Amino acid sequence: MARGWESKSVESQMEDAAARRARRKAAPAPQQDPLRQAKRRALELDLLRVRGELSRCANPRFRTQLEAELRHLEAELGKQSA
Repeated sequence: MARGWESKSVESQMEDAAARRARRKAAPAPQQDPLRQAKRRALELDLLRVRGELSRCANPRFRTQLEAELRHLEAELGKQSA
């Protein structure tokens, strides 16, 4: 009796594994362009840098320049998402 129960468990596990493989084959993960990923990562890093500089900035002229750069980077990042 124990042996019969064990074989049903193994059979169930094999069916589950086959179903997982079938799902993976049916819906492959979308591959993104590596250049696009690199550009997006560079934009994200630039945003972090500008936000950090903006938080420490005391000069009004430089602050205005950083705010303009921040808007530009956010727009570029928005274009990447679309």
